[in-house]
Amino acid sequence: MTSPSRNPIDRRAHALDTIAVVLPIDRRDELAELLTDQDVETLRHLLNEGMGENTLRALTSDLAYLQAWSLAATGSPLPWPAPEALLLKFVAHHLWDPVKRETDPAHGMPDDVDQQLRSQSFLRAVGPHAPDTVRRRLASWSTLTKWRGLTGAFASPALKSAIRLAVRATPRPRKRKSAKSVTADVLALLLSTCDTDSLRDLRDRAILMVAFASGGRRRSEVAGLRCDQLAVEPPIAAEDGPPLPSMAIHLGRTKTSGADDDEVVYLTGRPVEALNAWLKAARIERGSVFRKIDRWGNVSTRTLDPKSVNDIVKSRAALAGLNPAYYSAHGLRSGYLTEAANRGIPLPEAMEQSRHRSVQQASSYYNDATRRSGRAARML
Repeated sequence: MTSPSRNPIDRRAHALDTIAVVLPIDRRDELAELLTDQDVETLRHLLNEGMGENTLRALTSDLAYLQAWSLAATGSPLPWPAPEALLLKFVAHHLWDPVKRETDPAHGMPDDVDQQLRSQSFLRAVGPHAPDTVRRRLASWSTLTKWRGLTGAFASPALKSAIRLAVRATPRPRKRKSAKSVTADVLALLLSTCDTDSLRDLRDRAILMVAFASGGRRRSEVAGLRCDQLAVEPPIAAEDGPPLPSMAIHLGRTKTSGADDDEVVYLTGRPVEALNAWLKAARIERGSVFRKIDRWGNVSTRTLDPKSVNDIVKSRAALAGLNPAYYSAHGLRSGYLTEAANRGIPLPEAMEQSRHRSVQQASSYYNDATRRSGRAARML
């Protein structure tokens, strides 16, 4: 009888299966090669400690990138704790001046390191990294260092100064997660492509309508939605016609809520009908609400991956004749607040549904819409 722990890579792959909820499962074998035994044990400990799945998934992604970069740049796995010199090297490789690079090929990330990371699909875009990405990966590095009971040099004046100076040398305008918001008119175009009674059309229609109408839910919240989070509410009286069906979604713990919070949002009317149509057609009574559908049209027992929600938005945009590069799942979230502003819904009321904690973040979408249509923009 063979054992999954016969060699270190197989042993790590088996261990990673126990925390598959936080992994990009298609990269499990690659992660087993990149990560060390202690890396895997640290991730399992964090999961057992109750760290949110999305946070731990991001931490795993950052750790895999850091290990791949260290192997490419130094020929060795990450040392724990990392010396200040290695942290400075990381900044120099990722935040650099494109203008200086034109006259000094040695400036920034070396070509061999760049090529190695691209061959492993860790690098895709050309040019320096976004400062926020570098800061996030350094923060993840620091977190993992602390969880190992070690102290790093992440607060050193030299590192802070290097980041500050590098950011000045690599000015980048901030980009939204979705170049364009999925407002009601765009949503109507996406829904127009879900015009049959096929399981795929019914599922995608329900996903788009539920994600938007529930306040622009994050793709992880949509993908992870379970039947026990849904609760039928009394119908809502309508001005014309029969009462509208109503449903509550208990979000539980979210990206911005505490572990004990149970945040609730509500659906009314068409989104409820779309969701019920999908559940009935797919014969789903328990477990995950949104699931994979194979090439033969069979509904899987496996939940939908968060990335699949993004893919659905893009594929529906393409079918609607829109440029899919401009739209993503986050466009449903920004689109909800933009549409609320267009319809004159007060920001606090919109935030009750979107569950934004930061007025600054929510108002960045809301105010763009009101400014664009306001009197100040129409002086001539």
